Amino acid sequence: QVQLAESGGGLVQAGDSLRLSCAASGRTFSSYTMAWFRQAPGKERDVVATISRSGGTTFYADSVKGRFTISRDNAKNTVYLQMNSLKPEDTAVYYCAGPKNPGGPYYDSQSYGYWGQGTQVTVSS
Repeated sequence: QVQLAESGGGLVQAGDSLRLSCAASGRTFSSYTMAWFRQAPGKERDVVATISRSGGTTFYADSVKGRFTISRDNAKNTVYLQMNSLKPEDTAVYYCAGPKNPGGPYYDSQSYGYWGQGTQVTVSS
């Protein structure tokens, strides 16, 4: 049973930074790509960033490119999302996600079968 647990969300002001963490358990963490998604009220769950098994290849949505950084520590079974220069439009519930299958990267939520409980990020103007 794969389990993902996010932490690090909160209420911040525009321009501030936050670091999200996602601790994984239940399968060989280093064998799978990982991703962060986010979902704002009334909107679909969209990919924010993905990271390859080794951490050497990353992908970012255009809306966060240059401001967010995804990383992973395979020794700690943890993936991170460093968020800088936060904007009110970054307000959403952020989810850590693990894919159903090895390979990837995957950019659609249907390819991910394992999700954390989500952590709220609220950015005030």
